[in-house]
Amino acid sequence: MALFQPFAPGIEVSGFAILSILDGFSVLRSIPTRIMLDQGLGQLDPKGQWVLDRTVWYPQRAWLAALATLFEKFGEGVLFQIGQKIPANAVFPPAINDIHASIRAANVAYHKNHRKLGVVMFDATTGQFLDGIGHYGYEPITGRNEILVDCKLPYPTAYAQGVLTTLARKFESRATVELDLTPRPSPQEVGRCAFRIRW
Repeated sequence: MALFQPFAPGIEVSGFAILSILDGFSVLRSIPTRIMLDQGLGQLDPKGQWVLDRTVWYPQRAWLAALATLFEKFGEGVLFQIGQKIPANAVFPPAINDIHASIRAANVAYHKNHRKLGVVMFDATTGQFLDGIGHYGYEPITGRNEILVDCKLPYPTAYAQGVLTTLARKFESRATVELDLTPRPSPQEVGRCAFRIRW
């Protein structure tokens, strides 16, 4: 199993989240448009403009392939920018009022914006998550303005760092989100990374 590959079959991504790709490009929007069309994500309208139905669910494999192509062409910076735009576009839980709630919400939102075999991967009624896409962890560090976020994702590190940076800075404008290189169990596990958020 490699990065940019789904962890399980039958995974789909919300169109709301996919729209972040255009927000990640302040100029030259034709570049991601062509990449998205090549992956079957969206279509051209009669005026030749790329449109994506945000209410539709799209194959995660196609979304990851689009991100992989952007990574190959432009590097990690553009994936960080796209990740930063995810919170503005994706479906997030309500009643988030501080940095701790914001970072805890990352995993809920991540699962709410993915489906497995047609079922949304977080059930708000039961609080249950479906397996198949990994997770964003949440571990507050006692006595410090610090949160450890242990992740397992098919998405690249820069993308996850962008998501977490926006979530952290929504409530703490000077928050930093740094890759944590402390050795962990299964350090070679695909998609495993951790971040330390400090403010």
